[in-house]
Amino acid sequence: MTDEGVASRSRTVGLIAAALVALVAAGVALAASPSKEKIGFTKAGQAQAKAEVLRKADLGTGWQGGAKKPALSSAFPDCNYRPKQSDLVLNGAAETAWQQQISEIDSEVQVLQTARMVRLDWQRTVLAPQVTPCLRRSFAKGAGQGGTVVSFGQVKFPRVAKLTRAYRGVLQLTGLGRFEIDVVAFGAGRNEVTLTVSGQAATKASLRKTELRLARLLVGRLR
Repeated sequence: MTDEGVASRSRTVGLIAAALVALVAAGVALAASPSKEKIGFTKAGQAQAKAEVLRKADLGTGWQGGAKKPALSSAFPDCNYRPKQSDLVLNGAAETAWQQQISEIDSEVQVLQTARMVRLDWQRTVLAPQVTPCLRRSFAKGAGQGGTVVSFGQVKFPRVAKLTRAYRGVLQLTGLGRFEIDVVAFGAGRNEVTLTVSGQAATKASLRKTELRLARLLVGRLR
């Protein structure tokens, strides 16, 4: 590949990463809002979160990446919506991010103190009617100057866990076509999980198959 081609792919990956960060920071990752949940990490909670995220062996050959520091900063930065979080306690958090050429997969797990806290947080940061417009705005902002947002919204996804919701964003990138970014949020027990899968729209059948397999794998690890 030419240097220009490498640079082009690099810019594309950067654009996708920016959009992913915007979505996660916007609240799909759950339990992170300006009203501040209590950070009460425990050894057991941290160990549980780290055991539940995606590993390289889950993805097959050609994927590079690993653990990264999970974002626990403000949610919904582009909106006035401020869901209550001060009555929640976070015992553990872990995240892994993986890349293969211009495709990306990210998994984040947060372990709250009780299952009731997960249900409360889901009502506030996933089901609340203010959430989708906030996510759409953050997605558009994350696309920046290098891409055009074709669409963003909630999409159907198999109910892999009792609490399941999915969003899809489509970007048009000059000279590189359309990219899709799927974000699947689900909750079970004391766990809140976000799975993000992105790649060229031309490979969407493969993307759907991959994200469903990984979602089921993640849910199978929750305890």
